[in-house]
Amino acid sequence: MSTEPDTHQPPVAPPAHGGPTLAQERRLVTEIPGPRSRELFARKRAAVPQGIGTTLPVFVTHAGGGVLVDADGNSLIDFGSGIAVTTVGNAAPRVVERVRKQVADFTHTCFMVTPYESYVRVCERLNELTPGDHEKRSFLLNSGAEAVENAVKVARHATGRQAVVVFDHGYHGRTLLTMTLTAKNMPYKHRFGPYAPEVYRMPMAYPFRWPTGPENCAAEAAAQAIDAIDKQIGAGNVAAIVVEPIQGEGGFIEPARGFLPAMAEYARANGIVFVADEVQTGFARTGHLFACEDEGVVPDVICTAKGIAGGLPLAAVTGRAELLDAVHVSGLGGTYGGNPLACEAALAVLDTIEADGLVERARRIGEITLPRLRALAGRFPIVGDVRGRGAMTAIELVAPGTTDPDAAVTGEIARRCHAEGLVVLTAGTYGNVLRFLPPLSIPDHLLEEGLSILEKAIASV
Repeated sequence: MSTEPDTHQPPVAPPAHGGPTLAQERRLVTEIPGPRSRELFARKRAAVPQGIGTTLPVFVTHAGGGVLVDADGNSLIDFGSGIAVTTVGNAAPRVVERVRKQVADFTHTCFMVTPYESYVRVCERLNELTPGDHEKRSFLLNSGAEAVENAVKVARHATGRQAVVVFDHGYHGRTLLTMTLTAKNMPYKHRFGPYAPEVYRMPMAYPFRWPTGPENCAAEAAAQAIDAIDKQIGAGNVAAIVVEPIQGEGGFIEPARGFLPAMAEYARANGIVFVADEVQTGFARTGHLFACEDEGVVPDVICTAKGIAGGLPLAAVTGRAELLDAVHVSGLGGTYGGNPLACEAALAVLDTIEADGLVERARRIGEITLPRLRALAGRFPIVGDVRGRGAMTAIELVAPGTTDPDAAVTGEIARRCHAEGLVVLTAGTYGNVLRFLPPLSIPDHLLEEGLSILEKAIASV
């Protein structure tokens, strides 16, 4: 690692996995955050409400491959991808090229007023690529929360029912409805009520915390959820079951194998729309194009966002044609949904995933990451659980010898990683999970270096 001052101009190196030509190295020239970032953060405090939190107050000027370069010239290893958004890398070449061309042609017309081909092409590709060979329709929106909210609208309209079933530890967004669907109070729901009606929460098959052990988790959790739905709501009143195939903000919880297929089968047998929220898990992140493919689950409706457009705001709802076509004309839409710049970016992302073999790349990242995380669990009793797939992995931190969450040590490890130039994110209902979401463009040597920084941080606490 170089500690020599530089001129704040990022040096050039050959592209890594299709990323832009930033030097793929960790480089610290000031403390983290440096003086320029601290100056900018003071301006942020004066101009932006404190409700907009910041994980690491470094102000970024360039990013690509596996690094973020800040206003002080520091180059940090990126294990966050903007919360799983820059999956193909920041400023990925195909994305830059297509967006640059589109912005010169036109930036907006509103698809509902005068449409354009790129919106249709994105929908055609989503219909083709999402699980299942049934006839599908897609429509485009701006954010993951908007996608989930619209999926519920579609389910209610198509079924004529109102109830929505979600799961403990789930996260689905910050709008009124999706905040209601979300399980965690602080910081997402605290004092923002009253909440939307007809939302019911069921137990999640959380292997690490299942009372009778992980081997019983799937069957017991599914049985409990189905029994509660039948008794408390009535299956005939349920419009949708909404679930993340791997829970994101809840702590990268992988439901015990068998749970998702059981809930999908129950939904199918009772005319309930099964909605997969793949906002954080989609687009090659987990080593499949979509995480629900791991167990062969075919959702009726799938919600996507985050990694779909390389950093531009775009989301989608894709589902069975008979469900989406049930909604009356003009019942769906929005002014900015499917903006032409974001549509071109999405087409470039899908091309990049295919051309650069990023599904396989995500699996390779998991093959490097998971053994090293499991080795940490073997050495340090504060690492209670290691989980995840592909480039979506996590460790859960606990008081040694227990399953008691330790949010304080989790925060301290994150701070020590940040100080050493590694961007990591926390998560979890109890605030005791470190999650790792490197861009798929990260080179192996940065991935290994980042894991070594993590190891050092854990050892130091």
